[in-house]
Amino acid sequence: MERTLEKTQKLQQIILVAGIIFVAFNLRPAITSVGPLITTIRDDLGISNWSAGLLTSLPLVAFAMMSPLIPRLANRFSNERVMLAGLVLLLLGISVRSVSVISLLFFGTLLVGVGIAVCNVLLPSVIKEKFPLKVALMTSVYSTAMGVFAAAASGLSIPLTINMGLGWQWALVVWGVPALLGIFLWIYLNKRNKSTQSMDVAFVTGENNAIWKSSLAWQVAAFMGLQSFLFYVTISWLPEILHQYGLSMSAAGWMLSIMQLVGLPASFLVPVIAGKLKSQRPIVIVNGILSITGYTGLLMGGSYLVMIISTVLIGFTLSGTFALALAFLGMRAKNAKQAAALSGMAQCLGYLLAALGPLLIGLLYDLTHSWNIPLMFLIGVSLCVVLFGMGAGRNKFVLE
Repeated sequence: MERTLEKTQKLQQIILVAGIIFVAFNLRPAITSVGPLITTIRDDLGISNWSAGLLTSLPLVAFAMMSPLIPRLANRFSNERVMLAGLVLLLLGISVRSVSVISLLFFGTLLVGVGIAVCNVLLPSVIKEKFPLKVALMTSVYSTAMGVFAAAASGLSIPLTINMGLGWQWALVVWGVPALLGIFLWIYLNKRNKSTQSMDVAFVTGENNAIWKSSLAWQVAAFMGLQSFLFYVTISWLPEILHQYGLSMSAAGWMLSIMQLVGLPASFLVPVIAGKLKSQRPIVIVNGILSITGYTGLLMGGSYLVMIISTVLIGFTLSGTFALALAFLGMRAKNAKQAAALSGMAQCLGYLLAALGPLLIGLLYDLTHSWNIPLMFLIGVSLCVVLFGMGAGRNKFVLE
């Protein structure tokens, strides 16, 4: 009897881990698949560069709008039910935006953002609740899973569109498959949760308001926002930058994929290393040096070798800083309630800042007809990431 119970508990744990990983699979492909296709979509629908930048910025606006509300929804309806709703919205958004109508394209993109926002906010708190002693390890697992599918989406967008003749519409629809599989897993987890609903962690407490008064929470939020600014700008415009330097759009798409693949070791190792250190400031400094060097290399341009080295450095630092930002959401909180409150605040402010990125960089390019000023701006943002990372990396708790 005890052995049967133990096997059942182990199976439930495996399914929960699988559910977390499948949610992670869906956190980026719906966005990273757009970058290599942004020129194709722009030309097909006749929109401007700054409007094309909205295809990446709109999900981030949704992240910012929804993030403070999600912990309250989770408290009322349970983590499992809200996570399931997020995946359903994501699948719906992916389907709607693939219709060749400008209004549906942007509306579907907004739905994609709402769906991903739900998963973004709840994952750190679910991990803090279900795996309180393994926050760093589980963060490594899900950030790596996220990176794998993000890279695949960037690399396969052009081949799916051109080589397989799917067009940009069906090339985007493909990334609804992981969402569909995730829905099936969370339907099961939601049903299982109904019998233990009284054990759910309550997220709505005075801590949700107190978190906004914490200087450390603001530093975590700024760190997350600025590193996300760099990531989403790079995802949106790196293929276009490399294309102007002489690469084909297909090759530029694969370079974007390589950029994310080389960052996978950082996605896994950074949270693990961070969990062993009292202060994460050394990690912040190393990532900052790599970021500044990478974007400076792109600014120099011209040489294929310099482009490759710069892309690799950028890939490593973007994955490393993102994984560290996710780790901060758990490490700077004492419990799951604080993790949910910090996650909601950090992602609200962070992604509101990040949403400006693709739009602003697209506008700067439209005004200057050169990538020099935008790249210099990104170097400045890299310096700010280091500045706020030094504050967020302190060995403290947000409500200490």
